[in-house]
Amino acid sequence: MTERITTPFGFASTADEVIAGVDLSGKRAIITGGAAGIGIETARSLAAAGAEVVLGVRRVAAGEQAAADIAASVGAERVTVRALDLANQDSVRQFVAGWDQPLHILVNNAGIMALPELERTAEGWEMQFATNFMGHFALTVGLHDALAAAGGARVVSVSSSGNLFSPVIFDDLHFAFRPYDPLLAYGQSKSAEALLAVEATRRWAGEGIYSNALNPGAIATGLQKHTGGLKSPKEMHKTPQQGAATSVLLAASPLLDGVGGRYFEDCTEAPVVTERPADYSGVAAYAVDPGNAERLWTVASDLIS
Repeated sequence: MTERITTPFGFASTADEVIAGVDLSGKRAIITGGAAGIGIETARSLAAAGAEVVLGVRRVAAGEQAAADIAASVGAERVTVRALDLANQDSVRQFVAGWDQPLHILVNNAGIMALPELERTAEGWEMQFATNFMGHFALTVGLHDALAAAGGARVVSVSSSGNLFSPVIFDDLHFAFRPYDPLLAYGQSKSAEALLAVEATRRWAGEGIYSNALNPGAIATGLQKHTGGLKSPKEMHKTPQQGAATSVLLAASPLLDGVGGRYFEDCTEAPVVTERPADYSGVAAYAVDPGNAERLWTVASDLIS
């Protein structure tokens, strides 16, 4: 049993605090969904530390506005925008084909939550699984060579406490048999994102690529538009800067050098739980299980082949 990783940072720490003193000059980062919420704060902190940041966004105009805002606040033109629709595999392939440089940081941040009705992609995939996991899986695998060329790269998967709602149901990924449930679909997709970090590390650590997953916490953003806002107690709420802290920690802190396949919350490795806690803390055992991770990678590879 490996020892849980702790850091000097915690619930109230901000992205700027966890990256203080870190120099990312000469490093390149991609952040999906970097035009709003914790994505823009993640991008802002990485750019302020010297990284060249690319926002992969579905709405390019919103991305350009975010890039301009970040550039103005950090005083440098280090943020660019590229179109990326994670629910559209052609869009993901085009993004990957247009990338020809070493990549040091990939933050799989974008996501959708609790769509009230069952929606499917052109492939027939359930929309939350397709966007939150399959799009990021195809992007991560497609960028493997660029990550390997960096000589030390990190992949960050933004999961959530939603992993505690559902494992990956391998026999019915897309609700062909089960009645559709918005939160179960969301939970499945977030468990899948955590498993992506486990298997990416197992496969690629030898090439210097490490991946971790995280729960950013409860942050009021557009993510909750279908749920009527945050339902958690106010004392559990975070600002976007606080919500981005764990993402930035995993993306850039030297405290995580050589660490992969783990799940973090509040800037600390989360406990693995076998039943859902009342405060929704921790990560479900099935969401970090190596067997599940390897199986999911194989299934996802077949789906995009």
